[in-house]
Amino acid sequence: MAGSGASHLNTSKLNLGVLRDYYRRLFLECIDKCSGTKALVWDDGLTGPFGLIAEASLLKDQHEVEKMFRLHSSGLPASNVHNIIFIVRPRLCLMETVAQCLLNEEIKGGAVRKEFHLLFVPRKSLLCEKKLKEKGVYGSLVNVDEFNLGLIPFDSDLLSMEMDDAYRECYLENDFTCLFYAAQSLMILQALYGTIPYIYGKGDGAKQVVEMLRKMKMETGGVEPQITPQIDNLLLIDRNVDLLTPLLTQLTYEGLIDEIFNIKNTNVKLPPQKFLTAEEKKNVKEEALEEPKKFILNSADELYAELRDKNFNAVGGIVSRKAKTITAEFDERHAAKTVGEMKQFVSKLPHLQAARASLATHTSIAELIKEVTDSDEFLDALRCQQELTHGLETDKINPYIEDCIAKMEPLSKVLRLICIQSFCNDGLKPKVLDYYKREIIQAFGFEHLVTLCNLEKGGFLRPHSTKSYQTIRKTLRLIVEDVNEQNPNDIAYVYSGYAPLSVRLAQFLARPGWRSITEVLNMLPGPKVEEVQQIPMGLRKRRASVTSSQSSMGEQKLTLVFFLGGVTQAEVAALRFLAQQDDANTGVPHDYIVGTTHILTGSSLMGELTVDLKRYRADGVPLY
Repeated sequence: MAGSGASHLNTSKLNLGVLRDYYRRLFLECIDKCSGTKALVWDDGLTGPFGLIAEASLLKDQHEVEKMFRLHSSGLPASNVHNIIFIVRPRLCLMETVAQCLLNEEIKGGAVRKEFHLLFVPRKSLLCEKKLKEKGVYGSLVNVDEFNLGLIPFDSDLLSMEMDDAYRECYLENDFTCLFYAAQSLMILQALYGTIPYIYGKGDGAKQVVEMLRKMKMETGGVEPQITPQIDNLLLIDRNVDLLTPLLTQLTYEGLIDEIFNIKNTNVKLPPQKFLTAEEKKNVKEEALEEPKKFILNSADELYAELRDKNFNAVGGIVSRKAKTITAEFDERHAAKTVGEMKQFVSKLPHLQAARASLATHTSIAELIKEVTDSDEFLDALRCQQELTHGLETDKINPYIEDCIAKMEPLSKVLRLICIQSFCNDGLKPKVLDYYKREIIQAFGFEHLVTLCNLEKGGFLRPHSTKSYQTIRKTLRLIVEDVNEQNPNDIAYVYSGYAPLSVRLAQFLARPGWRSITEVLNMLPGPKVEEVQQIPMGLRKRRASVTSSQSSMGEQKLTLVFFLGGVTQAEVAALRFLAQQDDANTGVPHDYIVGTTHILTGSSLMGELTVDLKRYRADGVPLY
């Protein structure tokens, strides 16, 4: 499990350290129910999220956790603990593994009598319990419990539920469980930070979440948390409302790291060669040169906080200026004459050394990214995307996409481009769509007939229909020519000229309000939702609606933008950019925090919809 320093969680208007501490306390209470020494057996999909709320050192030093193992069908390593706690998601394929581990332990026996416990995250599952009974191991479990881990604080302004299959579950499988968990998480958030007075939403998922919130509130007897609201507005955006944005290549520093290397639970694994000195390369064993180097990426790193939301073309200049500043600060030691001046320099030294190490790290990461962004493959794909979003020849078979299929380039890349063309042309002509389908099946395999059906069902591919993209593009100013990537004045910088539609909706909601874009809202999928939650008189602020400009002049309004179905790092960057801008007319700044079911890229979104035969056993049971 990754460590998680928490100081960076309380640097925004909303102290997310409170939420982290809430989940930490509940989790520790859960495992402390088992008295005596413990071994935790982790489902691989949970180690990252739990690492952000409870550090391994805390569990070992204060809660009698002596061992931590990965859940694996080969069984558990030998240990002399009294309690073995399996911590798993409610998935049938994982129950097979848990059952195998329990059977192995029974066969092994041992001097120390062990008790076995099962902790489902986020909820128990009757189907999973039934599977364990069928395997004959349910009776071996002393305790079967659940732990509702909801929104996990990733940073001072970012929360994620890490439900990586949320889009597929909602739009392919019609399983809306993740929306229930989202509503439940929002109830917990309101219990800690006060009732959110104004709720806005767009999309079917947003409407369902608002209805669930209403029911959950009634179930609590309508009792309001006795806390002055710290969040003024909630904006729920269904991913289905804007599917084009995540398909495009993100061009911010953090977005490109995610696109190329895949950030998982604020951690990224990178090729180690760039991070070793010449001396280290000589002395290190060959296997170590293949072992990826792991980095934690959050705002606790000052340089990363400065770089992450910048367009990649602006990163080089910032890194260069930072290098000069650090060199100048180190050179101050030569000017120190008195004991006092020397002490002052020594006190700054740890910070300077950390800054220099961070600079070296991000210089190397930037070099790794540049190797990709300078390649013909990257630039040609980007050029194709930009031509499509500008509406150039979107009604024909695209020669570049044809070439990508012929060269057997990654399927996710091909599918992203075809889906972008479909959105920018308001669907594809039957002749064009049939051609792409035929070519993909011939090149990549028959199983991708199901993938193509998934894309149609999910709303990514559709036959040509009424023209709406041009109207949406012009009304919301989605295309911004000559965007300034170094010193941006518009959110379009995150895609070098394309403004994320989802973030434009948040921007228009803040000013001048959604009434000004009623025509566009009607063109977008799903209903518009507005809800006012009553606040007890003694807890009310003066009117703090997201569109209010008549009162509370100068008071910052905080809006939680919650993406149902995933958000990209570039969209998060665009919202952070808006948070730094003052409202030009009213002088009232709007601050934003972001919540989401999960963080995604175009490739991971395509992965949710792509059929991969390696994921299934011969009898059709998913392997993970």
